[in-house]
Amino acid sequence: MLGFRSEAHVDAWCEKRELPRRPIVNLEQQWHLAKTWYENRLTVELRRPGPEEMVEIFSSIGLEGPFWNPQSDEF
Repeated sequence: MLGFRSEAHVDAWCEKRELPRRPIVNLEQQWHLAKTWYENRLTVELRRPGPEEMVEIFSSIGLEGPFWNPQSDEF
């Protein structure tokens, strides 16, 4: 994960490296993702979310599309 100042900086970084632009996650989305993803990190019930749960978590914070589907072969 890389941090950028603005979407213009993302575009410039991708262009310089001749890489396609991928979806952008803002700081608020990152915070909600981390809280949800690791909420049971220090409990006996610790487990990684399954593919369907991942899609639900991503969707709940506005991250949708093939990039956010762990079962997709499309980016």
